Amino acid sequence: MSEEYDVTFIDRGDQSARFLVRGVTPAFANGVRRAILADVPTLSIDSVRVIENSSVMFDEQIALRLGLVPLTTPDDYRPDDEVTLAIDVEGPATAYSGDLVSSDEQVQPAEENVPIIELKEGQRLELEADAALGRGKDHAKHQGGVAVGYRHLQRVAVVGETGEFEDDDPEIVRGVIEEGAAEHAHADADAENGDLVSAETFDNDLGERYPGKEIEIEDVPNAFVFDVESDGSIPVEELVLDAVGTLETRANELEEAVQL
Repeated sequence: MSEEYDVTFIDRGDQSARFLVRGVTPAFANGVRRAILADVPTLSIDSVRVIENSSVMFDEQIALRLGLVPLTTPDDYRPDDEVTLAIDVEGPATAYSGDLVSSDEQVQPAEENVPIIELKEGQRLELEADAALGRGKDHAKHQGGVAVGYRHLQRVAVVGETGEFEDDDPEIVRGVIEEGAAEHAHADADAENGDLVSAETFDNDLGERYPGKEIEIEDVPNAFVFDVESDGSIPVEELVLDAVGTLETRANELEEAVQL
């Protein structure tokens, strides 16, 4: 990303991450969200050749379920690349995504326990399938980001004491706050002013964090907290970086087109 942007990871895992981006406009933040959902290519089963299907489910329904199984997507795959997967399960048993055998060891079901079909005694499912690259804007099965959202970073300040006879109504916040009143926080709240604090740590209720205090909340300008969850096809950090890369590519293409 550009030097003018400041990125801070709050929580980070293989399939989910929460991070703060400072120095961006609401339009850019929404552009990143849309790019994560629509522009990052992932592999998904695109065509199916049924050899035997004696289950109670039509071939088309099986194909639909297979298409929704997330597949790990190597970063060196190109639009014309394909990989073949096969499955052969005989009942009584449940066919799971983990039963798929891939022609490329780099491409595997991201989750092994996705049920495809329950087979009764004497029933069998045998087929081959081809997976190809695609983007979420073309089909939802290619959306590597299954849950993507953002909200303003909020700063908290204490402006006074609550009245002696005032009701302690909950002061609910979501996401992440920037600590601005550490000296008034609950004794168990180990934080300093400027720290980023997840609202889950105080059950989303500022009244619990600042008991007996009157609270003021304001949005921090041009600072957004993103929550991103990947379906496992691409690590979440790579998903975000690839999405930002597509924005840069489109901006460069637009600049070149305008100069013609």
